[in-house]
Amino acid sequence: MTYDYAAALFAAVLFAAAPLILAALGETVSERAGVINLSMDGTVLFAAMAAFAVARACGNPWIGLVAGAGAGALVALVLAVFGLLLGASELAVGFVLTLFCRELAYFMGHGVARQPGPDLGSLSLPVMSDIPFVGPAVFGQSPVVLLSLVAVAAVWWLLMRTRPGLVLRAVGESPKAAASRGVNVKKVQFLCCLAGGALAGLAGGVYSLSVKPGWGHPQGCEGAGWIALAIVIFGGWKPVRVALGALFFAAIQVAGIALQDALPGLSGALFQIAPFPVMILTLLVVNLRRSTAFREAARRVPLLGHLMPKTAGGAPGAVVGALDRGF
Repeated sequence: MTYDYAAALFAAVLFAAAPLILAALGETVSERAGVINLSMDGTVLFAAMAAFAVARACGNPWIGLVAGAGAGALVALVLAVFGLLLGASELAVGFVLTLFCRELAYFMGHGVARQPGPDLGSLSLPVMSDIPFVGPAVFGQSPVVLLSLVAVAAVWWLLMRTRPGLVLRAVGESPKAAASRGVNVKKVQFLCCLAGGALAGLAGGVYSLSVKPGWGHPQGCEGAGWIALAIVIFGGWKPVRVALGALFFAAIQVAGIALQDALPGLSGALFQIAPFPVMILTLLVVNLRRSTAFREAARRVPLLGHLMPKTAGGAPGAVVGALDRGF
């Protein structure tokens, strides 16, 4: 593999991972506060439509990207009102919202389907883009790559290095304990739900304004929200590990595309679906350590514990409670 080819693959992985990173970070913020947002897939699709429609109307893709974030926050607002304020099951509300937003996106976006529109273009920062290998991939292609990396750093700093982040994590681990210390639990969860929705909305805008420019049926980002939900589990609800999970999934996608040229005898559909079973298998392996049966087997055969990868971390307590209550 030549240096230029490796650099091109690296750039492609960062580009493909950008919207997944944003969506997964949004779900991470929401779930660390104890709110499960199952509307993520519909949110990404609805925001992709809104972002492209607004960008086309205004002629400015950055305004469209902001509109996408606003659309994502609006969907999250509905979830927060019904789930947090009215006491409905957030799992049920989120699942209904993802179906509703999908159909609403295609209905409202019919007028701009297959129409030309602006996109975010490419970024070229002097000096920075000349850094070997990393420079062209981060500072010499679409600005969404840099946006996603900045988002990872910002969310990590907020959650792990600030007092509001400490409060957020405390609410997610034990809402009752946080409330006993004077924390307004519903307010924290409400704000985190909106922030998570806005990040998912940004992901939708990134799809329709950069990664898969335009709007149509299908748009091309269907299923991205479900992938983001899986990536959050894969990353153990930790921002940096979540980002690495998104990069891992994107790397599988890019590798599948690259292998189509090397193995022309295999069906292209095989390479398109390959990332999904690989991700499911990886999730299974990463979370296997949590099972009682595995811990017992590892106690009897110590080598087994060393061969299996360590888990990234457990789910926040409030998320476990919500899953136990179910629909």
